[in-house]
Amino acid sequence: MENRRDTAKAERRSRIIKAARDLIRETGDAGLSMRALAAKAGLSLATPYNLFGSKRAVLVAVLEDIKGFGARFARFKSLDPLERILRAAKLAVSYYEDDPMFYRALWTSILAASASEERSAIFNQKRDSFWMKLLDDAVDEGLLLPEIDTAVLLRNLDYTFRSVMLHWVIAEIEIEDIQAAVGYGYALALRGAATAKGQQLMLKRLRTFQAQCPKLSARRTGRTADVETMA
Repeated sequence: MENRRDTAKAERRSRIIKAARDLIRETGDAGLSMRALAAKAGLSLATPYNLFGSKRAVLVAVLEDIKGFGARFARFKSLDPLERILRAAKLAVSYYEDDPMFYRALWTSILAASASEERSAIFNQKRDSFWMKLLDDAVDEGLLLPEIDTAVLLRNLDYTFRSVMLHWVIAEIEIEDIQAAVGYGYALALRGAATAKGQQLMLKRLRTFQAQCPKLSARRTGRTADVETMA
């Protein structure tokens, strides 16, 4: 009897999570209405509250349900800590590439001034602990300078990521440009905080990301040509 009840509860949770994901895609808004969510899932209005408690909890469940991030990231455990940071960023962006409609709608909501609930669903303590561990590992292995405050560095990386997301939301860059833009920004910040050994590693990665930014290179070439013409 207990197993049957648990199975039914899990099935209702799955329906709500799927409904939330579909609504975000369809409406372009992550500010979910619990009434619309219940209707989309074919459940009573009380059910989402009973199973999740709040809209934020639903959004957190949607993100966790999509990701399976930890298992995929475990493949990179043999790499050096700085490379693991770049691989983690690349893996995160790969979800955006697989479902751009959902994530663009999500980030459109996150970047709104009133979207504190949506932002806290993504930038939460569990997520921060994951990234802090990567940065602290890099310090321990002599790749980042020990005097660098890794909490401040993480915030700077977040600023880079949010800036790239803003440019994507307002259509200044395409989905296929995000990987290189995020990677270049992260590698540049990490190189500034790195020891001599870490700087060499990040310089190699910077060259790779730079080669993957043909549009940026084209703009630079155009500016150079303009300067030469003026001269």
